[in-house]
Amino acid sequence: MQVSLENVGGLERRLTVRFPSTELDGRVRERMLDLGRNAHLKGFRPGKVPAKVIEQRFGAQVRGEALGEIVSRTLQQALGEQQLRPVAAPAIDTTGRSENGEIAYTATFEVFPELPVVDVASLRIERVESSVTEADIDAMIETLRKQRTRLQRVTRTAQAGDHVGFEYYTQTADTRLPAEGWERATSILGSGALLAEIDAALVGQAEGAELELDVAFPEGFGNPQLAGKLARMGVRVLAVQEPVLPELDNDFVRQFGIASGEIDDFRREVRANLERELGAALTARLKGEVAEKLAAAYPDVAVPRAMLESEAQALARMGLPQDAQPAPERVEAARAPARIRVIAALLLGEIARREGMQPDSQRVAALMASIASTYEDPQQVIELYQRDQQALASLRTRVLEDQVAEWVATHAQTQSRTVSFDELLRPGRAT
Repeated sequence: MQVSLENVGGLERRLTVRFPSTELDGRVRERMLDLGRNAHLKGFRPGKVPAKVIEQRFGAQVRGEALGEIVSRTLQQALGEQQLRPVAAPAIDTTGRSENGEIAYTATFEVFPELPVVDVASLRIERVESSVTEADIDAMIETLRKQRTRLQRVTRTAQAGDHVGFEYYTQTADTRLPAEGWERATSILGSGALLAEIDAALVGQAEGAELELDVAFPEGFGNPQLAGKLARMGVRVLAVQEPVLPELDNDFVRQFGIASGEIDDFRREVRANLERELGAALTARLKGEVAEKLAAAYPDVAVPRAMLESEAQALARMGLPQDAQPAPERVEAARAPARIRVIAALLLGEIARREGMQPDSQRVAALMASIASTYEDPQQVIELYQRDQQALASLRTRVLEDQVAEWVATHAQTQSRTVSFDELLRPGRAT
């Protein structure tokens, strides 16, 4: 085997590998003989299929498979000899034909960049700390009660928070909407779903009430036939319903799989769930902080195009339907943050390599169990992960990055800041 290496530019490399064509010919000949002995073809007895028929039926396939195996083996050997670490699977180009007794192929790929020795001690890291309080448990239980709110029809007049069903029409100077009859709608009073004057007019009305009011529709109103216009609106109240929270009793608790129905058992389960959520958030927050500070400290790290493009595509797809392709401008906008994330990932990986760190198997198992617990059949999800080596490798990488972030925080100039559960996980609700 002969190997030559070319620096194409930047991090891109091209390996040209040549090996004797007799190696491929010999492997193909062995397999064709084996097929001739064992192939079952209609019209021929086993072991009696003519070599020409075997060649016509299987020749191209056997040659392609044998060539692929030789390329795979020799490529790994060549990469080892040249001490190269490809970022992604190399692109292989070959005719597969023999020239001067040799078969040649080229492998083009990017290599990982040379990375600096990170001066962890110079980094300033903020480590957020938090804990689950009894008030947090109370708030979550109240949220669970609200999620199971039932509506109860009332005969009193409507007030803020009530669900009011009504029918209506609007009449501008030249148009009635709808042209005939009435439209129907339901709204929660005080929620902001209705224009303020409509909402205010419904407060104090009971089922069966009929009223008319003047409404000034804003310029940006969704219906262009009403936008920016003054209209007379007729309204009939069809139903007033008040929200009724379920009692915090044994029956309510059993809805969450707590067989005992005991409130104390329920609170312990809620606490465990909140602490699991909090732990994941604190880990993600620390890893994000470390990644940001690493990327800021070493902004000139060379970034492989393949990694940058993959990360930009992933960021651009966030918030889109599963099979949707992001627009080019969306991908372009994602490249700047993607570059920061790739630099951080490279540096985290380099720290792990130099410190001889490996993913903790117990943490991998715990993360797998945590992910599986969100599905109906957790054991099935765990078995899927265990069979899917790529998915399992992704979990191991995630755990290792978490471990490296913690190692960095213990060796850097780290300051702690305590925040509430809501401030960390529900920043929009924090007071």
